[in-house]
Amino acid sequence: MISNIIFFLVFFSLYGSLHYYFYRSCKQALNIGFLWNIIFIASMLFMLFSPVLIRITSEQGYRLWHICFSYFAFIWMAVLFLFLSIHIVFDIYSLIITLSGKFISPSINRYSLENRVAFTVTLVLIGAIILYGTIEANSIIVEKLTLQTEKLPRGISSLRIVQISDLHFSNINGSGFAKKISEIVSSLDPDILVSTGDLIEMDFYQKEEVADILRKIQTRYGKYAVPGNHEFYYGIQEASEFTEDAGFKMLRNETVLACSLVHIAGIDDRDPNWLGEESADIESNILDKNLDTYTVLLKHQPKLNNKSAELFDLQLSGHTHKGQIFPFSLVTSFFYSFHSGLYKVRENSYIYVSRGTGVWGPPIRFLSRPEITVFDLERT
Repeated sequence: MISNIIFFLVFFSLYGSLHYYFYRSCKQALNIGFLWNIIFIASMLFMLFSPVLIRITSEQGYRLWHICFSYFAFIWMAVLFLFLSIHIVFDIYSLIITLSGKFISPSINRYSLENRVAFTVTLVLIGAIILYGTIEANSIIVEKLTLQTEKLPRGISSLRIVQISDLHFSNINGSGFAKKISEIVSSLDPDILVSTGDLIEMDFYQKEEVADILRKIQTRYGKYAVPGNHEFYYGIQEASEFTEDAGFKMLRNETVLACSLVHIAGIDDRDPNWLGEESADIESNILDKNLDTYTVLLKHQPKLNNKSAELFDLQLSGHTHKGQIFPFSLVTSFFYSFHSGLYKVRENSYIYVSRGTGVWGPPIRFLSRPEITVFDLERT
């Protein structure tokens, strides 16, 4: 209870600050009368608490209103973030000009930029990014990597593993998105399909339809998944049931031997002890100690456990979305040293971090195209 209260206080403090920055910048740029100012403030308050309306409309079963509020609120969230990212550059520029004019030479003030111009340019850039970002979010690319190994059994010259991650099935991305994913994955003819977490969002209405679509994806040696943080937000029991219904075997701190070919291990993203030493022990304990068999570790967050680094050949992760919307990628890259792409961590072990296949929140991406990843393991 206390943690929820702290979360909401922090969230609305930060989100409220973004709204205030937008309001203040608008006031500085435009000549807003008293009545329009009242309407503007009311609009800002409405948008500030729009996430609460999303929750209320969901709980009350107002599906159409829920979907409309979700689109509107999440796109607005992206607008505010982009406004801060772009307009603050103009603010810094204006501050530099003002200080230079005061302490160096008043003539420098002629290079100042009007607030109206900065505000207008910012809105135009945001509009262009939102438009492009909507297109980018729907332009899934297939990333293909080939890895050499001596660990494939005799008679098996190659093995294809396809990774999907962070699909975030929701009322914004539902059955239509699932059909698109199914078509792409099926065309890749996977031997094994893995999902590295965040498959589903809360309040999702099309669970049965999406599960049925995913269930029909055919593989030779099975489909495996691990929970991400959003499965725990959703409710791990319900999320696991959805994942299993979609044809995946949910791996929760366990290892399986897929058709006597490769070991596939999966670890919970939010084990009660995941921040402590016991979490490292859990991970190293579930990994098979037979180092002659190729081992794939499915782990939602791209964090390396030094205790188990010698026990896997390939760790597949997601979670970061590569920031999803630049320049937020600068923030995520600060927190995750394994941010996006392939990293060699030992002589014969790698970590691959997917940019994610879907979106969270705003249905846009900017300089972070969604991906489905193909790993072709070739026997040397």
